[in-house]
Amino acid sequence: MSAIDPYILSGVIIVAQILAIVVPLLVAVAYLTYAERKVIGAIQLRKGPNVVGPFGLLQPFADGIKLLAKETILPAGANKLIFILAPMLTFVLSLIAWAVIPFDDGMVLANINVGVLYLFAISSLGVYGVIMAGWASNSKYAFLGALRSAAQMVSYEVSLGFVIISVLLCVGSLNLSDIVMAQKTIWFAIPLFPMFVVFFISALAETNRAPFDLPEGESELVAGYFVEYSSMSFALFFLGEYANMILMSAITAVLFLGGWLPPIDIAPLNWIPGPIWFFLKIAFVLFFFLWVRATMPRYRYDQLMRLGWKVFLPLSLFWVVLTAGVLVTFDLVPA
Repeated sequence: MSAIDPYILSGVIIVAQILAIVVPLLVAVAYLTYAERKVIGAIQLRKGPNVVGPFGLLQPFADGIKLLAKETILPAGANKLIFILAPMLTFVLSLIAWAVIPFDDGMVLANINVGVLYLFAISSLGVYGVIMAGWASNSKYAFLGALRSAAQMVSYEVSLGFVIISVLLCVGSLNLSDIVMAQKTIWFAIPLFPMFVVFFISALAETNRAPFDLPEGESELVAGYFVEYSSMSFALFFLGEYANMILMSAITAVLFLGGWLPPIDIAPLNWIPGPIWFFLKIAFVLFFFLWVRATMPRYRYDQLMRLGWKVFLPLSLFWVVLTAGVLVTFDLVPA
């Protein structure tokens, strides 16, 4: 029997690694919808899903089958190609960003030295799926929702960028694994706590989550940029939104919560594998996503923009200058 071609073998290994990330992520997205309904139900003194399967655990699969079984309706005046491509683009972008997220020391699909720039590029492309969906639908409500969403995402990306620059100044590297290893002594959430808060709130706005779910304002826009979507095309937007929530939680854990590192460097905690710590931190941040949705009323659009441009932008810019000044003054600049 001839030896396996090394190129084919490496390709098989890469595909297996991709599936090892994507399949658990899709399951996590499905059960995040279940967790959201359970958490909000508990906060509002309701039961949440409790009929389909034991404790309602099969509810996400029932919802998925229902969406798959429905007919895909294409509006008569829509640009059909772009209409179909928009949800696909949104969903794919929410998956490919995971290529640079480190789960443990050395456990990363692409350990590139510009991982932060890669994440910036992917998050910037996310606006295109929303704009394409709003324009291709040939509906004024969908188009208004798309314009709102694009303005919102661009506005808060600026603050996110300055927050990440504050972290990069402390590390001296754009590699996400290096950022985690720089937090062995102390997590950046403690010395950079104001930026941690700004980053989390900006992540809520970036993922169009409550209280910043203005693009989906049911009271005035009937559901926003995906109002004309149905069946699986709607499900792809839905999956993309929840996958982006998990992604932003993972980025928060990497930048501020020490990634796969335990809270304290002691023997009992070190026995727990790094990926377990990483997933626990993601779950912790996700809980706050759900908690905020259940407790905060929706912002008006002018309040949303004022917060982004008049509060977060000056604050994050000031913190970049302050961080740089402290590092230079006390000779703490990383080599």
